Amino acid sequence: MKIHQHRKNEHLSLAEKFFKTQSSNQLDEVQLIYSNLPELNLSDIDIRSTLVGKDIPVPFFINAITGGSSQTDDINYKLSTVAAKTNIPMACGSQSIALKYPSLSPNFSKIRQLNPNGFLLGNLGAGHSYSNFNVAQQMIDANAMELHLNVSQELVMPEGDTEFVWKDNIREIVNNSSFPLLVKGVGQGLTPMTIKELADIGVKYIDLSGKGGTNFIEIENRRRKQKELAFLQDIGMTTAQSLVAAKLVDEDISFTASGGIRNSLDIVKCLVLGADNVGISGLFLHILLRQGTESLIEYITNLKIEIKKIMLMLGCKNIDDLHKLPVILSSELLVFKKQMTELLKNKG
Repeated sequence: MKIHQHRKNEHLSLAEKFFKTQSSNQLDEVQLIYSNLPELNLSDIDIRSTLVGKDIPVPFFINAITGGSSQTDDINYKLSTVAAKTNIPMACGSQSIALKYPSLSPNFSKIRQLNPNGFLLGNLGAGHSYSNFNVAQQMIDANAMELHLNVSQELVMPEGDTEFVWKDNIREIVNNSSFPLLVKGVGQGLTPMTIKELADIGVKYIDLSGKGGTNFIEIENRRRKQKELAFLQDIGMTTAQSLVAAKLVDEDISFTASGGIRNSLDIVKCLVLGADNVGISGLFLHILLRQGTESLIEYITNLKIEIKKIMLMLGCKNIDDLHKLPVILSSELLVFKKQMTELLKNKG
């Protein structure tokens, strides 16, 4: 147990160590079209949206971060308190450690005790069984479960898995669960081809988890004795690329955007590019560790106001209006979009 808990603490420490105030998710290459005559008042703006098909009061949430050791559990408890006070959803970190060591289950259950009426998401990897997902869901009385696809992380992790035959397992979970399932990546983006495969087995909700924020390849490589796999750190698609590519897929999927979100403008850009909601991990963890709980509560409160102001400047009354807004993409993103379009056409 101590080995697994030490790994959790290492992940937490390295995530903060590698945090960058400037993201590399390419959202700065997305230009929004502002309105000089919005014909709206700030009080008209409605920022309600959906997450896994359920109504949520704001279009962003605390995405999965950590849990499983005394240090990381304390982070989860603080985040749960923040979520309760700001009325935003929260996802906990992977619960696999609590399945392996049931004595740790109460540590995760406390998240629900601290936020009895909140929207909580549990979290397990794709290799876990339908039965395990039920246990994890009940552990925190989760409103939904995240299922993460972490091939790259596991392959770089010194003690990581090497078996990734997952689709039948995901299909069983989707078809039999009484709770919604959000399938997510871990920071390298989910390709249009992956999205199509997931849609074929019944997945309706996907967190694209693009490159540009917390990089688990970088974190796991740092944990290797030789640190020899640094050349793999740039694998994947950025958050902006992931969203642009996802719009090329003709499937009935609700997308979550995540990966290096740094401010309210990033959130709005993700919504304009087609996301229904935005998950934030590294930024919230950074503020919590450096400034404390009350500062994070204040920051989230300000995010809500800032999103409304940006929407007003865009002439958008609600999230549906944002989805219809045209954007200007950088030449690099346009080339990426063109090549991905051709790739999908050839595969189709």
